[in-house]
Amino acid sequence: MSLIMFASPVVVITPTVRSLTFSSSRRSNYTVMSAVRSEPTSTCSVLTKFQKDCATPIPFLRNVADAISDDMRAGLAVEGGGDLDMILTFVDALPSGNEEGLFYALDLGGTNFRVRSVQLGGKEERVVANESEQFSIPHELMVGTSEELFGFIASKLADFVAKEKPGRFRLEQGRKREIGFTFSFPVKQTSIDSGTLIKWTKGFNVSGMEGKNVVACLNKAMEAHRLDMRVSALVNDGVGTLAGARYWDEDVMVGVILGTGTNACYVEQKNAIPKLQSKFSSGTTIINTEWGGFSKILPRTIFDQEMDEESLNPGEHCHQFLYCFFTVWVWIKLYEKMISGMYLGEIVRRVLLQMCETSDLFGQFVPVKLSTPFALRTEDLCKMQEDNTDDLVTVGSFLHNFLEVEANLKARRRVVEVCDTVVQRGGRLAGAGIVAILEKIEKDTDRMASGQRTVVAMDGALYEKYPQYRRYMQDALVELLGHHLSSHVAIKHTKDVSGLGAALLAATNSIY
Repeated sequence: MSLIMFASPVVVITPTVRSLTFSSSRRSNYTVMSAVRSEPTSTCSVLTKFQKDCATPIPFLRNVADAISDDMRAGLAVEGGGDLDMILTFVDALPSGNEEGLFYALDLGGTNFRVRSVQLGGKEERVVANESEQFSIPHELMVGTSEELFGFIASKLADFVAKEKPGRFRLEQGRKREIGFTFSFPVKQTSIDSGTLIKWTKGFNVSGMEGKNVVACLNKAMEAHRLDMRVSALVNDGVGTLAGARYWDEDVMVGVILGTGTNACYVEQKNAIPKLQSKFSSGTTIINTEWGGFSKILPRTIFDQEMDEESLNPGEHCHQFLYCFFTVWVWIKLYEKMISGMYLGEIVRRVLLQMCETSDLFGQFVPVKLSTPFALRTEDLCKMQEDNTDDLVTVGSFLHNFLEVEANLKARRRVVEVCDTVVQRGGRLAGAGIVAILEKIEKDTDRMASGQRTVVAMDGALYEKYPQYRRYMQDALVELLGHHLSSHVAIKHTKDVSGLGAALLAATNSIY
């Protein structure tokens, strides 16, 4: 678990460069550019305009953070009040460390699902033992019936439980096994342990499920397999991350996912949620922001616009699924398209393609792969940005192997500049979003002003594996909060704690 404290600004050092060339061995995979052009734009001009359109100076970032804050308040006031849904999660009790007993977690969000068992020993022993196993879901079950899918899951759960070592895991006599269920599909959550499916995504199309309580389906399947287990908490990965990190550090107030997709949740005071009315006016609860839906005053370029128009969800705000609890690929929104790992490489690809088509970035040819959507991955950008050789050897090798181009030093510099522009914008916008949440918490609690730590639990491959993205995000946070307040903020990389968090929420919401 890594920890970043913001006592001072982060300094970014840009490496110097020198030239490198590659021999020409493969020419068949090129598209020859038209010899007739109308006033071709220079590579530098295309890049200069793109950099200008992507710029995120502090005054602009302040406006973004303020706009996100406004949408947060609007979403807390009334359903559909702003771009951010600000969904009630019904998680009103967070782990304290006193939890004892055997609890489980099930994470279903793609072609695999993971099960975990956790033996908790209270304040003194904490996690006494834990075990996990991952299972692949056969494709036919992804498009079969609900009975088939949940029956398969229940059977694997039963097998997993049957293999438990009695010496390590102990279920108290007379108690049912309780499980936290992470279900990463669009759900209308109605309580801590119930929610109805809105729509399948990610290649699933299980019949007879839409509008049904997914928890009831799993409970029924477990009963059919004579598995004495019940779902005590239905959560998403952001909530699980916050809960899992809170177990080890009581100052954790925010959970953020920055990976292929993105989302954020935080601890909110119930008396600051007008749409709760008089139902529950005291204490705290976790709010799932669904911040990917934010769309105001973002630094959109022609490349963002074209990608958005060609996507499955152009410009979508997605209020038709207002109560959707989880991040959903089909309804990814504008903010998510600018800061999440799924799209950074695609934006770079589009910029490089225009630079090739309107200038001589790679000579008189356009690499075929640059015309293939999503051919350039975010991890490819990271690899190139981490090149600290004087002549950008790694960049040149990647361009040679991936695009089959012999890029000179000038071209390699241009490519890195494009990568840096996209990543800088994404990281700084993500930082502005975190600041908006921190300032909302601060307004109600005065935590930072009084010198109390406020911890942001962070998970996701983009944050974990892209150092430059992290630095830009951290820089924005310090610049917006100022040195005094930011010195009381810590970002903890809490890898894979969402499973533990789901099990812990099963414990805190136990029927016993």
